[in-house]
Amino acid sequence: MTADLSKIAAERGIKYFLISYVDLFGFLRAKLAPASAIAGMQKNGAGFAGFASHLDHTPAHSDTLAVPDPASLIQLPWKPEVGWVAADLYCDGVEVHDAPRAVLKKQIAKAKALGYQLKTGVECEFFLLTKDGKSIADPADLYPKPCYDQQALMRQYDLITGICDAMQTLGWKPYQNDHEDANGQFEMNWEYDDVLLTADRHTFFKYMVKTFAEEAGYRATFMPKPFNGLTGSGCHIHASLWKGGVNVFEDPKGELGLSPLAYNFLGGVIHSAAQLCALFNPTVNSFKRINAPRTVSGASWSPNTITYGGNNRTHMVRIPEPNRFEFRILDGATNPYLGPAAILMAGLDGIENKRDPGKRLDIDMYAEGYKIEGAPKLPLNLLDALRMFNKSEVARAGFGDRFVDSYVKLKMESWNDFMSHATEWERLHTLDC
Repeated sequence: MTADLSKIAAERGIKYFLISYVDLFGFLRAKLAPASAIAGMQKNGAGFAGFASHLDHTPAHSDTLAVPDPASLIQLPWKPEVGWVAADLYCDGVEVHDAPRAVLKKQIAKAKALGYQLKTGVECEFFLLTKDGKSIADPADLYPKPCYDQQALMRQYDLITGICDAMQTLGWKPYQNDHEDANGQFEMNWEYDDVLLTADRHTFFKYMVKTFAEEAGYRATFMPKPFNGLTGSGCHIHASLWKGGVNVFEDPKGELGLSPLAYNFLGGVIHSAAQLCALFNPTVNSFKRINAPRTVSGASWSPNTITYGGNNRTHMVRIPEPNRFEFRILDGATNPYLGPAAILMAGLDGIENKRDPGKRLDIDMYAEGYKIEGAPKLPLNLLDALRMFNKSEVARAGFGDRFVDSYVKLKMESWNDFMSHATEWERLHTLDC
């Protein structure tokens, strides 16, 4: 039975609800509704103009109705009179086909029909910048190899612990926070869970980090590569498949403790990684991270070749323990719903077709990657990624033509917009041609 948000509001002292959805470009959209009106919103949805956000609608479309999902409710720890709810989108009584949360839920339903449940954890990296977004917030954070820098971490103690305390209040079970490999960059981790719950929390986490940063006079960004010489921000996803409460990736007799089914799942992701790169790495800027030269710290920590290894961070996929995979291809701009949807879709395709991921590589890809002949590469830019996604038979079979067409259409508009602007690099290198 669906929970009554009006009743919950009265019990918890919630005065307002943020009815939210994430559009195709990963932007969080919302309406603020008083608790007195939430019953109507729960029944009929909050009305939005879909074309006004990044959905494949025109100005002539009927209202996009955002129906809040009570199971996603998060009461803001720092403003408990407000409740945040993720919404499912409908237009003319039909679910919006390109709504990212719906795309993920369809893949979850496919897995459930086979008896499977995907569980995920995310490693969200972000930068703390000055309010204008032009430089890192901490002028003393200058060490060339700053990862795990205790001094820089503790200078942001109030902000980081404020976010961590909020996660503890919410019951997310956070377990570590650190200064990451770039100056001004941080990462915060909480316990893995069901893929939809993690995606909702990932969405809220980004909002929460930005809010705390603004209150501290900073600007937080999950942009994949805000500074050329510094390590970019990834969003590594740890994934495991479960059946009847048992992790079916685990097999003590298997290679590195993983089952044949786990390797088929991995084989599906390996097979389609380049074709799905437009979802894993969805912005023009994403490919500055993937194809980055060596950074100030000494490594980019991001893949450009489709390989996997054991507990080895130089590969696109890492096997840290005999119970899960870490997919290191995704970046900070990854849509919290479309990224895991793509992993699950590709993994199910791998299981169905018994795809072989090939042999594990244990080499240092940064130092010896050039020795590997014929290893497939990731796309060089968003245009190439979109063209591959558009032609992907796996993506069209798994997601449906309508979603693929809509995503490619809107992202191509973004690419064309980018190409219509001359950059400072172009001026520098071309003015005197």
